[in-house]
Amino acid sequence: MATPVTPPRGMRDFLPADKASREHALGVIRQSFSAHGFDEIETPVMEDAARLHSGLGGDNEKLAFAVMKRGLKATDVAAAVAADDLLSLADLGLRFDLTVPLARFYATHRAELPTVFRAIQIAPVWRAERPQKGRYRQFVQCDIDIIGEAGPLAEIELITATAATLDALGLTGCSIRINDRRILTTMLGHWGIAPELSERALITIDKLDKIGVDGVVAELAGLGVDTAGIADTVNTLGGSGWNVGAEAPDWLDQTAFADLLALRAAMPGVDLVFDPTLVRGMGYYTGTIFEISHPTLGYSLGGGGRYDGMIGRFLGTDVPACGFSIGFERIVDLLGADDASTARAVVLVHNPDANPAQLVNLKTALVADGLRVRLERRTKNLKALLDRAAEAGFGRFAFVGNDTTTAAELEFKDLGT
Repeated sequence: MATPVTPPRGMRDFLPADKASREHALGVIRQSFSAHGFDEIETPVMEDAARLHSGLGGDNEKLAFAVMKRGLKATDVAAAVAADDLLSLADLGLRFDLTVPLARFYATHRAELPTVFRAIQIAPVWRAERPQKGRYRQFVQCDIDIIGEAGPLAEIELITATAATLDALGLTGCSIRINDRRILTTMLGHWGIAPELSERALITIDKLDKIGVDGVVAELAGLGVDTAGIADTVNTLGGSGWNVGAEAPDWLDQTAFADLLALRAAMPGVDLVFDPTLVRGMGYYTGTIFEISHPTLGYSLGGGGRYDGMIGRFLGTDVPACGFSIGFERIVDLLGADDASTARAVVLVHNPDANPAQLVNLKTALVADGLRVRLERRTKNLKALLDRAAEAGFGRFAFVGNDTTTAAELEFKDLGT
């Protein structure tokens, strides 16, 4: 029996129709981001291993694919095993997101960039995930970032551009959940959680939608936290929304909440939902954080936030930064076919003995009119041929007779009819 030939787990091949749909969506995203004043850059797929494991990527650092050093010997491997430091065998790694590479890019090219730099990055990233629906080991991220703007203008531009891009893609019903790391820090302090346990506690709170309130309380108790009253507080958080400010609870950082209210007022056309339990797992976020929600899905379609401390790790001086990433793989699964592109794609079905020059002349004339044209030799099973063409994204077909000389003589019919 032949061995199945498949891509590595968590990675995929894309057939022509799928590839066309993806490229159409990427084109819409690029055009929308560009219209909002962002410039596209490109960074290498690999970064130094030390940079990828510098504590800036949160739990994603554990999912980074390492690239082994060249010329390793058995003694090098034995020494790494003895020291329980297998990472010492790698000097490079595949990027697990686009934010760490962007920070390195800015540190490298700062003198060549404007004071406030608005960047687009659309590229694949890699994580050693456990593959499942909507979660892959290789996937595309679509990021926009603003570096050098310390004020709320960065958040407003990023959220507005992202909301406009979702609209351009035809995604309806989306909302953007928003929170601030300062609110989370104040909440943890109100609960009496020690600073050294803060990051682990936030990771636990981030699981609220998966393990529920009881699960969160149990995990916090396992960290040695006195959980008295925490369950009651968490139970009231989810449904309070913006009204929580009127109640002025002790755990709410009023300054941070006022900043969020100002953002909301600046974007009346965007559905912003205040969620004090929103964490965003990345360790580099320092202020505002946000995620895209869709009413039919139990997971986010993207997210981001402010990460003012990251670039300073490379430059030695802090530079304000904020970014928003669209989860392309999840979004493209929600999109239907590009009807406009399908209507412009036609198939010319010709006899086996058709004149090649005649066929190419017809094809060239249609291409000049802005159509996508494929030539297909007529087969006995015509239905199968046309079905394959429809699956490949073609919308119409016409028969080419041996006496057909001009495109005007072709009679097009819709595929599937």
